[in-house]
Amino acid sequence: MLILLSLHIIFIVTWFAGLFYIVRLFIYHREAQDMPEAEKKILSTQYKIMQRRLWFGITWPSAIITFILGPWLWLWFFPQYITQPFFILKLAFVFALALYHLQCHSIYKQMQQDIFKKSSFSLRIWNEVASILLVAIVFLIVLKQNNEYVWYGIGLFLLAAALFIGINIYKKSREGKE
Repeated sequence: MLILLSLHIIFIVTWFAGLFYIVRLFIYHREAQDMPEAEKKILSTQYKIMQRRLWFGITWPSAIITFILGPWLWLWFFPQYITQPFFILKLAFVFALALYHLQCHSIYKQMQQDIFKKSSFSLRIWNEVASILLVAIVFLIVLKQNNEYVWYGIGLFLLAAALFIGINIYKKSREGKE
């Protein structure tokens, strides 16, 4: 069981690493569109290669293995968790993470076709969604039976607010330099 749990954690980490980095690449790819044509072409070509390799070489395989190992661990070793509030809430956040992943896939496909619907600012905000989901899932799984869900929710809200404020401060500082 400990080997499976270790592998599950490793693939969760690599999945999140892929999700964090892919959105950073989206931001850089989007910002490259505002550069002179020669630079834009070179950078866009390189970002597409980097995105494809990351997405299909690390992120998707890690997500798939995570979704194989997670239920396997739960069904074989922790079936009692299904009735626990912390686990139900954790599954809700994992479902949100899966939706986040699928939305990133949609953005990936658009950018591969040179379609840029989101600004770099909105992508910066989007990048922090994975951070919030990571914090939510880790705290739920570590704290398990601590039923302080109101404080938990307040903490997540404050984290999200702090991230949003930080992104806005960064945006204003970049605008001041331009």
